[in-house]
Amino acid sequence: MYRIVAEDGNSRARCGIVSLAHGEVETPVFMPVGTNAAVKALSHRDLEDLGFRLILANTYHLYLRPGLEVLREFGGLHSFSTWNRNILTDSGGFQVFSLSPFRKIRPEGVAFKSHIDGSSHRLTPEDVVRAQLVFGSDVLMPLDFCTPPGISHREAREASDITSLWAGRSREEWLRSGMMEKNRLFGIIQGNFYKDLREKSAEEILELDFPGIAIGGLSVGESYEIFLEYLSHTAAFLPREKPRYLMGIGTPDYILAAVENGIDMFDCVFPTRIARNGTVFTSGGRIALKRETHAQSQDPIDPQCPCRVCRTYSRGYIRHLFKTREILGPMLATYHNLAFLHSFVEKIRDSIKNNTFSEFKKSFLGAGEGGDF
Repeated sequence: MYRIVAEDGNSRARCGIVSLAHGEVETPVFMPVGTNAAVKALSHRDLEDLGFRLILANTYHLYLRPGLEVLREFGGLHSFSTWNRNILTDSGGFQVFSLSPFRKIRPEGVAFKSHIDGSSHRLTPEDVVRAQLVFGSDVLMPLDFCTPPGISHREAREASDITSLWAGRSREEWLRSGMMEKNRLFGIIQGNFYKDLREKSAEEILELDFPGIAIGGLSVGESYEIFLEYLSHTAAFLPREKPRYLMGIGTPDYILAAVENGIDMFDCVFPTRIARNGTVFTSGGRIALKRETHAQSQDPIDPQCPCRVCRTYSRGYIRHLFKTREILGPMLATYHNLAFLHSFVEKIRDSIKNNTFSEFKKSFLGAGEGGDF
């Protein structure tokens, strides 16, 4: 499923190719998040033109709406959404985690109330795998128990133990499906912010021999320093021969840290969410287009960006779209942010192949000195 193309001589950074049912994907790779089988403010044609070959959708949301009956009738997510490239679906575990007042977690599964209409639902690890098989997901994620910073060692151990239990049951359901070559199931390492639990979780998940491994439970509110410490600690346990996925990161500084630690795949709603509110990535850091300072600016969002938005529109015009609440504003900003990240990751891959990743990282972060990535 995964082959290494190049490795950096001064870090764990590497380039590779993940072979999936709907085509090969070069890594490192950023996956745009299309929670409801659509990346907000962009068409699938836009995503394909930008070069994306793998996007993410959300099992929790799709299970609730449009529901499994509709998706089964359409033959899965690809035909339903007319996206003919790869789709990774997360398990919905993070969404259940976010709905803490409305859910109960037991070893047998999760009981929760819909955020849409308050209706009650129960999902087991097997249910979650079966749902993603109905979706026809190229990469499936098992149900896991995500926890916030600051909980006790006992609470973190109990959650990690449930994640491992669910991982084994998810794997058994996946194997029963007979769809292992078409629908790849990744394991998820948890353990909160306790190093012994991270190691224990890694041992238990790796023993199940999933095709790929994900790191969960990071970038959930901890400081950047703690994030780096636990990323490095956890990544050290990951096998070289399998794709590695860090869940929930999507800013250049976090992406660079992930790649430096040998991570191949990452996703986040942040780049598209801030775009819809008028904040964009540039080579000098993030800027808020709604600010008055951009009102008369004829400059592009980023003079170094070759995307069609930067070739065509000025900051002043895009600011005007946001101030007048024209839908084109969020569309242009979203397109730019994803174009920026796609180009950024391409440059990372080139630097790894040229054995200059460390220099690229230092140069990029130095160019944004004083800015916020």
